[in-house]
Amino acid sequence: MTTFTDRPGTALVVIDVQKGVVAEAHERDAVVGRIATLVDKARDEGVPVVWVQHSDEELALGSESWEYVPELVRDEAEPLVHKLYGDSFEGTQLEEVLAAARVGRLVVAGAQTDACIRSTIHGALTRGYDVTLVGDAHTTDDQSEWGAPPPAQVIAHTNLYWRFQSAPGRSGGVVDTADVTFAG
Repeated sequence: MTTFTDRPGTALVVIDVQKGVVAEAHERDAVVGRIATLVDKARDEGVPVVWVQHSDEELALGSESWEYVPELVRDEAEPLVHKLYGDSFEGTQLEEVLAAARVGRLVVAGAQTDACIRSTIHGALTRGYDVTLVGDAHTTDDQSEWGAPPPAQVIAHTNLYWRFQSAPGRSGGVVDTADVTFAG
């Protein structure tokens, strides 16, 4: 249902699964394992995998904490989008990468649920994309010290409300890794 009539393709977008981002993340190993499964499935099906990598004061470009986790290895041919803001589209080349690949539907996984994941899925829907969030393949840190709910509740709430998102000509949705289909 994407609003991009000339973009029938789907891409897997892997957001910020960097050492410094997921070091203390909720169910880190299980989530990273499911993302690896998604990457393998996308590659097997010839679906583009787009990697997004954040940098800021705590994730200095080129630092160890900025690097992707060792369990996830980007193929040199796969696009890498560097970002400075929560929304992976803001100030980046993501739109150009997706347009060149004729992608109108995104399957999204990564970190952090309550920051870059939410910003990006909302930004994508606003920009005209259909967006499927992989419900068991995103995670976040425990921010309850600052008043947030525990991570499991943050993840569950995001999955709950994203399941029902829509806008004219486009939709959101949530599926678990085992149920991901890259066909539109």
